[in-house]
Amino acid sequence: VRCDDQALRVTLTDGRTIVRPVRDFPRLLGASQAARDHWVLLGGGEGIHWPEVDEDLHVGALTR
Repeated sequence: VRCDDQALRVTLTDGRTIVRPVRDFPRLLGASQAARDHWVLLGGGEGIHWPEVDEDLHVGALTR
């Protein structure tokens, strides 16, 4: 998982990388880079959680 001012990038275990504009995620857009860099995987990699901004994303939703 990488997130900056422009994009959220998630590399899956099968090698695919999903790239979405960070503007699609207002909490991440408004977060500091340090907060974006602090994430944890949930449910064996099914979700991503950013504790400082209380953002949770389901990885499956990113692929749709």
